[in-house]
Amino acid sequence: MTDRHPLSGPEPDPARDAGHADPPPRVGFFTDTSVCIGCKACEVACKEWNALPEDGLSLTGMSYDNTQGLGASTWRHVAFIEQSAPVEPSAPAPEGRTRLPLLDGEPEPAGAAGELRWLMSSDVCKHCTHAACLDVCPTGSLFRTEFGTVVVQDDICNGCGYCVPACPYGVIEQRPSDGRAFKCTMCYDRLGAGQEPACAKACPTESIQFGPLDELRERAALRVDQLHEAGVPGARLYGHETDDGVGGDGAFFLLLDEPEVYGLPPAPVVTTRDLPTMWKHAGAAALSLLGGVALSFAVAGRGRR
Repeated sequence: MTDRHPLSGPEPDPARDAGHADPPPRVGFFTDTSVCIGCKACEVACKEWNALPEDGLSLTGMSYDNTQGLGASTWRHVAFIEQSAPVEPSAPAPEGRTRLPLLDGEPEPAGAAGELRWLMSSDVCKHCTHAACLDVCPTGSLFRTEFGTVVVQDDICNGCGYCVPACPYGVIEQRPSDGRAFKCTMCYDRLGAGQEPACAKACPTESIQFGPLDELRERAALRVDQLHEAGVPGARLYGHETDDGVGGDGAFFLLLDEPEVYGLPPAPVVTTRDLPTMWKHAGAAALSLLGGVALSFAVAGRGRR
């Protein structure tokens, strides 16, 4: 156990820093969106294992998505993003696909409407290295597990809601019925029994991969290189850098477009990073104010003499 609890910067072992004397290797999720088929098996498995209430069946009219986003009752959310991009006549067909000509035998002209593609991504709590939700919780309801994940103990949550605006990803949410906060636990109960989380277990394409975080990062880097060689230049990793604004995510992603397309912040920063500086400035301001008040009383006292 270390004697420091940093709010930002490098943090190689968050579980040990949280007080776990001999923690196992940190585990996490690597979600490869390039092989996600949008089946929502992860959503169903998450709800069934964690006994989460249903979200309703109202469609937005903008996609096939009925859960719309992460929340207190949706700990895994599969996003459906429809894109149409121009196709150059000379552009090769993606690996494993055949590009058919138009009916008259002519190739599609450059700048035409192009092909339609779906970007599908199973989103989840990022289990940040520097978790602002954990930093601001006044009851200890949020805690860091021995696996490096962040879990909410809903039975001691007082419903204050401080964690909701603290999350840079907008993941955690209060349940309207009682005000308590909920989010993904990475199936902490299953991890303790040596099992993988329900969502990863149910994923039929291995889009959701679970395991030691260092191993997943190596696997993800190889996958990006593979996609680049296959003619997918837009493939990139998100949340894998250990020196980013949250110290790296315990759940990171391979994306095929910019993070904003998937509704993810391009450069997330832990919202409690500047708390020490803010308190320092607040203390200096308070001392200045007290000094001014004391000086005014002293001047007033001399005036009465």
